[in-house]
Amino acid sequence: MPVPVPQQDADAAAEASHDAVLTLLVIEDDPAGTFTVPELPAAAGTRVRIRTARNLTEAGRLLTDDVDCILLDLALPTGSETRAARGGGATGADHRLAPLEHVLRIAPRHAVLALTAQNDTELAAAAVRVGAQDYLCRDELDGRLLSRAIRYAVERKRADVAQRRLTESTLRAQENARLERGLLPTPLLEGSDLRFAARYRPGRSRALLGGDFYDTVRTPDGTVHVMIGDVCGHGPDEAALGVELRIAWRALTLAGLCGDELLVTLQQVLEHERESEEIFATLCTVDIAPDGESAGLCLAGHPAPLLARHGQAARLLPYEDGGPALGLLPHARWPRRQVELGSGWSLMLYTDGLIEGRVGRDGSRRLGQDGMVEMINRQLADGLTGEGLLEAAVAQVRELNGGELTDDVAVLLLDRDLDRDLGPGSGSGPDTDPASATPITR
Repeated sequence: MPVPVPQQDADAAAEASHDAVLTLLVIEDDPAGTFTVPELPAAAGTRVRIRTARNLTEAGRLLTDDVDCILLDLALPTGSETRAARGGGATGADHRLAPLEHVLRIAPRHAVLALTAQNDTELAAAAVRVGAQDYLCRDELDGRLLSRAIRYAVERKRADVAQRRLTESTLRAQENARLERGLLPTPLLEGSDLRFAARYRPGRSRALLGGDFYDTVRTPDGTVHVMIGDVCGHGPDEAALGVELRIAWRALTLAGLCGDELLVTLQQVLEHERESEEIFATLCTVDIAPDGESAGLCLAGHPAPLLARHGQAARLLPYEDGGPALGLLPHARWPRRQVELGSGWSLMLYTDGLIEGRVGRDGSRRLGQDGMVEMINRQLADGLTGEGLLEAAVAQVRELNGGELTDDVAVLLLDRDLDRDLGPGSGSGPDTDPASATPITR
């Protein structure tokens, strides 16, 4: 027969209207009617609504999100649903725990109390080991004990869930840290007089990583190679592909590949590793000569770097001869352009997240490359360099956007002779074009 639902005194219920309300789902089958839920004391500080179910099938229908705790009678007959779930082979104590295991499977977020006979402490302890928050003995059950047990079980379940989420979050953080070390590597610049700085901000909410990647290495001949890229998309799969491309770029660069030959090989890596033919990646590579005064530039669908020479305003490097993004055309080629840098300079590479933020009161237009160049020149004129320049650039782009950027942002800076002022007007020489360049083959 169904469990009688206690009727609380109307005055007490009104008095407790502002107290917490918990919903208890009682699952028991007592044809003799000897089991009833004791009346819960009104002064307990917690009101409890009671639902009853005579079997697990009915319990599944009554198990809604507003249920806080389940009181399960372990004497419940083992139905066909629990026998099917366990394969019909359980015996002894395991057989009697089958209803509990079934409830734990269908209600993983709910607190569960096991109800046992007075002399069955071994089964009660086994129920807690399996996953119940606590157990109650049928013969000792009273309203105050039940009310306290419900509150305890609910709070313990919340603590267990919080601990599990904390553990999962810690594991994800550790995995992301390992992935981040692959995506955001330590530059290999030993022996070089260049200084390196970088900033990275993923576009996904609460994410640590995105699809942008970069790297910098110095080869034994003294050439400094720098790269920045962007895999389309913002998820963990794109981040993983970015790590693969970065590692492949470093290995190929250290093996002596450069320019078009390197990009052709990277495209082959992308085509083999991507999940869909629609996935592509943009890339910018720069190889700086050992004397630091010239460089080779290759663009694969990527925005051109920004060069600031001493005494001159920052300007974009040439981008007319760039090739398509990796993964778009099967037999694409990427010409390598020679760029004159000069004796003292700053070279900034970035992904399109830096230039695609919104500007203006109505956010109707994007910052764009021209807006970025103007912004960087203002910051250079204020004397910002290195880490401070990148920090200010990312912060101002975010401010202009009116909040967090939706796209990933990666920006890095290579400086030569930082002791000299990089702002416009600091030198006495004429304001010549720093981006003069001629195509070369290699």
